[in-house]
Amino acid sequence: MLAGATLLTTAACGSGSAETAAGGKPEVVAAFYPLQWLTEQVGGSDAHVTGLTAPGVEPHDLELSIQQVSELRKAALTVYIKGVQPAVDDAVEAETSFDAATAVTTLPAGGHEQEGEADHGHEVSYDPHIWLDPTRLATVATKLGERLAVADPAHAQAYKDRAAKTAGALGTLDQEFAKGLSTCRTKSLVTAHEAFGYLADRYKLKQIGITLDPETEPSPARISEVAKLARAEGVTTIFTESLVSPKVAEVLANEVGAKTAVLDPLESPPSGDYLSAMRDNLKTLQTALGCTA
Repeated sequence: MLAGATLLTTAACGSGSAETAAGGKPEVVAAFYPLQWLTEQVGGSDAHVTGLTAPGVEPHDLELSIQQVSELRKAALTVYIKGVQPAVDDAVEAETSFDAATAVTTLPAGGHEQEGEADHGHEVSYDPHIWLDPTRLATVATKLGERLAVADPAHAQAYKDRAAKTAGALGTLDQEFAKGLSTCRTKSLVTAHEAFGYLADRYKLKQIGITLDPETEPSPARISEVAKLARAEGVTTIFTESLVSPKVAEVLANEVGAKTAVLDPLESPPSGDYLSAMRDNLKTLQTALGCTA
């Protein structure tokens, strides 16, 4: 805690006005992959976008260097989600940051919709994985366009136009998911951790998470409980993630006679981009859930 306080104090002493990249483009920082992808789509050639989280790094594990904190403090805009990365939460300043969760209706972890803005403590009560619902991400795109227009008025219309185009592409993706998951043998998906609540909420699926977050080791009682649910729901696939050890999911799959498959929560850059990775997720879901659409 002392080291973190020292780091932030040092960075604050060196903070100044918003930085611009070579060519006068505003510096925009995105906390991790899905936000970086979205910001690059909306920012286009008018903004210089950088990501804080390196490929292959779990976003929750991010630690910032003194230089990164200083650069973040000087950015024209930082795009993040409150509660995902405490180091980012501590470093951002309200007037030059955009908490994407405040643009949408959030879901509490493992629960139902709650109206209003997100809780702004480190221990937030909502599920932060809003980017796994294309319609919510489309709403964030629109709001992001407005925020970039304020940060860089000279290119305001261009930001808003690109935001509308991005929202349109996400709307198309939403239609593909809605059609592709409309007729499935089962609506239950058992996941390594509860990252897919928004996807499940949007497409009327039932998420059964082994753990609430990837840092938590499930108890034998929880594994037994999920195994019972999986058998009752006729689940044939247990979903794992690329950045999380598949060991627990494999143990559960062996217990219920199921197989495993990777369902990407897109917390790190995929082999393609957000849209192609989500379409890969759709194909994976269709196969695992026995969808015929």
